[in-house]
Amino acid sequence: MKITGVIAEYNPFHNGHKYHLEQSRLLSGTDYVIAVISGDFTQRGMPAVIDKYTRARMALLNGADLVLELPAVYATGSAEYFAMGAVSLLDKLGAVDSICFGSECGNLKTLSRLASTLLEEPEGYRAALRMEQKKGRSFPKARSLALQSCCPSAADASSPNNILGIEYIKALLKRNSSIMPLTLQREGSPYHDISLKTEKQPGHTPFSSAAAIRNSIALTGKMADIESHVPGSVFHLLKEAHKKSFPVTSDDFSLLLQYKLLAEASDGFEQYQDVTSALSDKIRKQIYSYIGFEQFCTLLKSKDMTYSRISRCLTHILLHMKASALEKYIRNDFIFYARILGFKRESGSLLGTLKANTSIPLVSKLADAASYLSPIGTSMLEEDICASHIYRSVVCRKFRTPFVNEYAQPIVIL
Repeated sequence: MKITGVIAEYNPFHNGHKYHLEQSRLLSGTDYVIAVISGDFTQRGMPAVIDKYTRARMALLNGADLVLELPAVYATGSAEYFAMGAVSLLDKLGAVDSICFGSECGNLKTLSRLASTLLEEPEGYRAALRMEQKKGRSFPKARSLALQSCCPSAADASSPNNILGIEYIKALLKRNSSIMPLTLQREGSPYHDISLKTEKQPGHTPFSSAAAIRNSIALTGKMADIESHVPGSVFHLLKEAHKKSFPVTSDDFSLLLQYKLLAEASDGFEQYQDVTSALSDKIRKQIYSYIGFEQFCTLLKSKDMTYSRISRCLTHILLHMKASALEKYIRNDFIFYARILGFKRESGSLLGTLKANTSIPLVSKLADAASYLSPIGTSMLEEDICASHIYRSVVCRKFRTPFVNEYAQPIVIL
């Protein structure tokens, strides 16, 4: 049995994601595809536009056999932690043969060279990084320029999917994993493109970015505008959920975040994941200029700290994610369970193989999890549950729908 893993957010699932799943099967020759996806909060520090169970269903309807949740502490982390958490999860399953990811360059040799440079950190790279940071550049920009100075003919290390691809390979090397990395060249719109892509050829499937789809929904609210940009099954789910549980935006969490900031302003925010003393001071200084989540991110953004970094930090404060907890998880090897969000019934043999080989528990029923998880695993799972409850509380308030707690939420089975 061959098993390949993919790591994604599906925020929301679109035509490019379906293409990725299809091509991952072809490239790897796999029997089964496991998708590791972010939960209700994502890597750019924003809530998912629609809940994790609906996104898991989208993945299962379009090529995935099993969907696992990436713990929130990594799903909302920097590219390095996002990648290390997801790769560690797949590695600990003990049966995954390959990981297939998209990249702008599509060249595994080039990405591997950059990953090795980051892992080994030769003096030339470190000197270049220090020099770029002294110029006041953000860490991602400084790192990208330092890599280019060491590997001038390599791929653009600042492209979003290249960044993640490099981090996936680095994580595999760091873990000395037997999992083989595979990459596909990204098709269609760039990751950050917020305009829906139009195709000149009739019948040709447009590959618009998830950002473009979210932007279209936010600007016009017209579901018909995105119909050709997502698979039919996904459009049906989105249309069914529209104005009932979707769309969700960062600004929907504005009041909750403002309360948290005001309640803890006197103590500062350095205890939270990713928050520096300088950022903590800046938050305290600007707190009475707060209007909303997105406005505050823009207000705090600077040359050396990106909007996404600010958004992640504010999300960590909102979700009460402490730096000390992350440090404890890292010291104990990152991942302590694999939480199942959904699977296909015909994938029974896949689940059997995983149960026979995994070094971490497979969690399918939350009510029983505390009886077999370690204390540190229970702590991480409680953080995931809390994050989902915060997300769901806002969804319920926005759309006037009943609250369903995580313990009563069934996993998706198709």
